[in-house]
Amino acid sequence: MEGTFELGPEDGRLLVRTGRSGLGRRAGHDLTIEAARWSAAVEAREPLEASSVEVTVEVDGLEVREGAGGVKPLTDQDRAEIVKNLRKVLDVRRYPQIRFVSTAIGEDAVEGDLTIMGRVKPVRLAAARDGERVRGGVTVEQSRWGIKPYSAFFGALRLADEIEVEFDVRLPE
Repeated sequence: MEGTFELGPEDGRLLVRTGRSGLGRRAGHDLTIEAARWSAAVEAREPLEASSVEVTVEVDGLEVREGAGGVKPLTDQDRAEIVKNLRKVLDVRRYPQIRFVSTAIGEDAVEGDLTIMGRVKPVRLAAARDGERVRGGVTVEQSRWGIKPYSAFFGALRLADEIEVEFDVRLPE
């Protein structure tokens, strides 16, 4: 498969999964956040190493899909508050997008530069093609990009520094 492709939410999912830490971790939720607005420009070439991908995620398009654990179920009000805090932590007004630009593509991984809040750091994403689908992910340490993980109750409840980013996209035919 060779060519230039544009992908977006209609072609798959891009999820962020958070965990909790701190003494109050039982009170909070492990979150599943979906990027509802994203785009990817894919240049598929032979050999595979000649390919490239660039992904842009709109920060204000991040939506809370699920909250597991916690003392009580996640409410719509909780979801709205989480999104508000997320936009504040990521400074959406100054940095409206998160970007990934590949630097190397292999059979089982994609390497590239991830830009969050204006800071660029290299990452290596696991990636596997299964027919018309590509699935994979990466663990990201927020502090590496200067992000202080959200905390509440005087630090007793905190998001873990490490978050999991997962993707599952269908390639065009």
